Parts: sequence; structure tokens; C-alpha cells
Amino acid sequence: MMTHMNTRHSAPPRLIEMIGTLIAEPSVSSAHPELDMGNLGVIERLEPWLSDLGFEVEILPLGANKANLIATLGRGSDALVLAGHTDTVPWDERAWRSDPFRLSEREGRLFGLGTADMKAFLALAIEAARGLDPARMRHPLVILATADEETSMSGARALLEQGRRLGRHAVIGEPTGLRPIRQHKGILMEAIRLRGRSGHSSDPNHGASALEGMADVLQALRALRAELAERYRNDDFAVPVPTLNLGHIHGGDNPNRICGECELHIDLRPLPGMGVAEARALLHERLAPIAAQHGLELEMEPLFDGIPGLQTPAEAWIVQTCERLTGERAGSVAFGTEGPFLQQLGMDTVILGPGDIAQAHQPDEYLALERIPPTLALLRGLIRHYCLEPD
Repeated sequence: MMTHMNTRHSAPPRLIEMIGTLIAEPSVSSAHPELDMGNLGVIERLEPWLSDLGFEVEILPLGANKANLIATLGRGSDALVLAGHTDTVPWDERAWRSDPFRLSEREGRLFGLGTADMKAFLALAIEAARGLDPARMRHPLVILATADEETSMSGARALLEQGRRLGRHAVIGEPTGLRPIRQHKGILMEAIRLRGRSGHSSDPNHGASALEGMADVLQALRALRAELAERYRNDDFAVPVPTLNLGHIHGGDNPNRICGECELHIDLRPLPGMGVAEARALLHERLAPIAAQHGLELEMEPLFDGIPGLQTPAEAWIVQTCERLTGERAGSVAFGTEGPFLQQLGMDTVILGPGDIAQAHQPDEYLALERIPPTLALLRGLIRHYCLEPD
């Protein structure tokens, strides 16, 4: 861990320049090593800006070229946390009309990789904190910048493993169109492998067919999907039940050979309240007897560690305050965030940012300029109500 004290040099640049500087620092995270980059360039840009505003900045390394950043202004433990991830998804340069690493303004929009999802939010949080006097603050303000949200969420997981209690309330600036979100589903992606014994197709007794067993696995998964839909329901979601998608299957190599191995990939989206470990245990409970019945070996492997669902109580201060400041009722989304990890660290968490999810992970990603003033008003309102005004 490296701690940077608030030795001032000069004020941070203007907001648009800050956004452009962050966009210009490539920080792709990818499951493919040849595409994966570090995020230290972004962290090294954020650190002096925050230090110059009086924040005490900690940089928490995560391997050779990645790190989290925690910047704190004021004293105490019950901080308001404004959080964002520093990484982006990969890009297809041929599909962009402009350089994804050079901020472009046209048609009332700022174009660049990370404008909506979500480097611009970090610049907006810094802009909202400009001019704050820590001596007047009743509660501290924390700006949190994490690594690898788009892949492993290793930054958020590291905070949880370290037990870092950063604050009492958190806003994560993911693209929500400035609508507060207090709930999202979890994500579980699993590889299910059946191994049997290949043999000549002229006599089924020559082998043990993994493909025959997988047919029963598919039937069991469809039955489980219907059962979960009966057992769990939350009408706050557009799709109010857990979903289970049969996404990929491959098995065998020739029509005249008994299939010796078959693999299925599934995507399960549990509702809040159903844990990742619980879901995995349920899958194994249903599928192990099928494998045994067919004389097959069952192997289940997570395709990634999984994300729990998020559910922040409707009566939480941060939910009600965000609803009042935006004029929007807190809702739900289908995509996952770092919210559950911050929640496990003791923070009531709302997902709320100026971008739109329709622009995220797309060529010509953009942030509408008209979203900037209301976002700054919202962030300054949260800081005023929680950090400056009497309890």
C-alpha cells in the first residue's frame, strides 16, 4: 500500500480536460491475456488531482500493473463513497468513427471509450468535490477507483478480502441514465462437463454416452428453471424471476462413435437473496444423480467467480436521498456491478450514473453533455446533505 499525503501543487484541470485525460489512458481489462492491460495510467492521473484538492490518497497494488485508489477528504469512519471502476472493455477500432482514446465532441455528446462506462463519473466526482473544506465536514467523502470490474472484479474483491470499511453510504456511477438503482440480479456462469467412455456406435454397451447423459441434464435444468420461477419472484424487475440460459454445448466427434465427453455452458441470473454458492450447490445436487445413473463423471467449473445480487432497502438514507434529488423512484437492472461487494463491507449502495447502458460496450460510446449539469448537482447535493449539514 502506498499513501500519498495532500501536498498541493495546483488545482485539477477543468472537467472536460479531466475526462479527456482519463479517456486517453488505455485500461482495457479482458479475460484474454493478449488484450488485458493495466490501469495504473488512470490511477496515476487521478492521484495528483485528488491530492491537490486535499484528499489523502492510498494506492493499493493488485499485481504488477493494476491497483485500487482510495481518496479520503475529512475525518471519521461513516463516509459517503463515490465509486467507479477505471477499466473498460476491449474495442473494435474499425467500428468507431473517431479515435476511442481521444475525447471527441459532436452532436452535443462526448465520444470516447469509457465516457459512459465509466471513467467520466470519476472526473465528475472530483469536480463535485472541488473547493470542499475538510474542516467544515461532519462526515468524510471518499472517492474510490477500482480495477478489473469488467472481468474478475478483482479490485472490489480485494477490498472485501482486506475488510476495508470505507464508509456508510455508497454511490457507484455505472450508466443508469441518472435513475437510482437499488437492486440487480446476480450472475453465475458455469461449465458442466460429463465424461463417459467412447466406443463403437454399433453396440451401446461398448461405451457410456456423455451425450445421452447431457440430454437428461438439459431436461433437469429446464425443470429447475421452472421451479426457480415458481419459488422466487420480484416484480421490481422487468424479468421478475431468475433466468437460466443454456448458452453453449459441444460433445462427441463422429456419428459412429459413442460420445465420450460433452460440455454445456449455462448462465444463471438469481434474484437478490439467492447466493452464488447456494446456486452452485443446488445445481450439483440436481445433476450429480443423473451422472451417476448414466455411469458418467460430472465436473462443474465456474467460468468466473460470479456476482451476488444487490438489494438495498427502500428506506435506506442513500436510496431516499437519491430519489428526492433525482425525482425518480429507485429501480432495478439486469446487469451486475460492484455493489454487492461494497454492501458486504457495510455500505448501503445505490447505482447511479450519467451514462446510458445502451451506449456501454458499444462502438462510438458517448456521454450526452446535457447529463453533466444534473450529475454535478446530484453529487453536490449528496455531499451537502451528508458531509456538510448537521445530522
